[in-house]
Amino acid sequence: MQGKFCVGTSGWSYRHWVGKFYPQGMRNDQFLSYYTQHFGCVELNASFYRLPKPAMVEGWVAKTPEHFRFAAKLSRLITHQKRLVDCREALVSYFEVMSKLTPRLGPILIQLPPSFRFDSAVVEPFLTMLRNEFGEYTYALEARNDTWFTAEAQDLLRRYNIAWVIADSGGRFPKYEGVTADFVYLRFHGPGALYASDYPDEQLAEYATKVARWLEAGLAVWAFFNNDVGGYAVKNAMTLRKMVAHAVEVGSPK
Repeated sequence: MQGKFCVGTSGWSYRHWVGKFYPQGMRNDQFLSYYTQHFGCVELNASFYRLPKPAMVEGWVAKTPEHFRFAAKLSRLITHQKRLVDCREALVSYFEVMSKLTPRLGPILIQLPPSFRFDSAVVEPFLTMLRNEFGEYTYALEARNDTWFTAEAQDLLRRYNIAWVIADSGGRFPKYEGVTADFVYLRFHGPGALYASDYPDEQLAEYATKVARWLEAGLAVWAFFNNDVGGYAVKNAMTLRKMVAHAVEVGSPK
């Protein structure tokens, strides 16, 4: 059974994409509708920094087609300030607003700070709360500390069907490739300068081969490019999409 592949960028509201992706003269409020003509999903970073107003979320739904999906980043209040502890009230507030995206909502991205070491006594109660009280959503977790590379940590994510985020950051953060859920979540932060470097075709081709294998295994794959500087994210996302389509076609039985 073939899995589904969805690729996009981390955010869309970038004025420096005008002339590189958005047409000259396009207004900010036209960006999202134009973006949806080229991509089927986007990573929502705004929800990490502050909780969007309900009217704003409803506007995103109104401007996007039914097939479009937002992968929303969990609030930094929960991940960076409360560090997954005593955060039920914050989660309730977050999902009270983000539930308005439900017709378009993809995975929820839980991004942890580099200093966050794996501790099952902290992580498991948090994951249990997610499953018991907010189980209608799917989740992916990006940890930037190599204490998460252990069998204990990966098995815990697997038990709760939380996807491990395979993140490429040019060596800035430690990297581990693991599959812990029924979908794979990829993030590309840039092969050199963080958020500001272009992926060479050779590196994207390697990922395309991996994506094709995961799809063939029946896994869904989400991929987002966070190297927005220079418009590299758009370019790389489109290239990877073409390469994956080719890899899947070549690998399919005739």
